[in-house]
Amino acid sequence: MTYDEMKEALKKRLKPKRFTHSLGVAETAVFLARRFGVDEEKARIAGLLHDCGREYEDSALIHEAERRGIPVSDVERAMPILLHAYIGARRVREVYGIKDAAIEQAIWRHSVGAEDMTDLDKVIWFADMIEPGRAYPEVERLRRLSREASLDAMVLEGLTQTILFVVREGHLIHPVTVAARNALLLKGST
Repeated sequence: MTYDEMKEALKKRLKPKRFTHSLGVAETAVFLARRFGVDEEKARIAGLLHDCGREYEDSALIHEAERRGIPVSDVERAMPILLHAYIGARRVREVYGIKDAAIEQAIWRHSVGAEDMTDLDKVIWFADMIEPGRAYPEVERLRRLSREASLDAMVLEGLTQTILFVVREGHLIHPVTVAARNALLLKGST
């Protein structure tokens, strides 16, 4: 499929607001990829398709994950919305014909991160946080970091803000998100 064909197929599967968000993530991912020397086309595709797993209702995500042999942790059972990333990583192959491990991995990791994120993973993860449609108190500061900070420093701050938000909301913190933040701190990204 061409990019435009993927875009049209995605538009039919997602709610309009989610589709607009996906276009914003693709655009932001290209900006970040250019800034940090990451493959722009992979970033554009991964950004566009990162939420393709959101075509399913939250109540169906555990079933869809298990149907594909995706392990479901206790945290994910309690917060099944997190599973859309893993399902999306499989859907890009099933629906959109993507057979690129780096794109699949970036989509898989876009919700909770990973301890050993690649630069593409980081670009997609952060693009999802700051795309033009996002509006929350810290977003302008994070957008500024996307223009000024190193990739690792930017993602570290994004992970920190994510954890603070999740704590304030009283939700479970995915252990992979904590591991991702700790890995950047241990790497010396401060």
